[in-house]
Amino acid sequence: MKRYLTFALLAAFPIAAAAQSDDKAYCDALGALASRYIRSAGGDGGSAPDLNVLGAITDCNKGRYDKSIPYLERRLRGVGVTLPPR
Repeated sequence: MKRYLTFALLAAFPIAAAAQSDDKAYCDALGALASRYIRSAGGDGGSAPDLNVLGAITDCNKGRYDKSIPYLERRLRGVGVTLPPR
């Protein structure tokens, strides 16, 4: 019985790793779009990076996809950007 449990856990590991890799690639794509299209008013009439977007990109880099992906998707939809395929 123990052997089957070990096999089941080892068989599920590549699936989880692939899903996490897909999440990272998707989150990176969202972060790149957000960096380009979502800006805040900066000094002297210019624009500056949005700090909330930078925080979401940082979360993405730390593997917190459950927080960063929904936030970046919502912000990008809010400014009319078409999301990349998942």
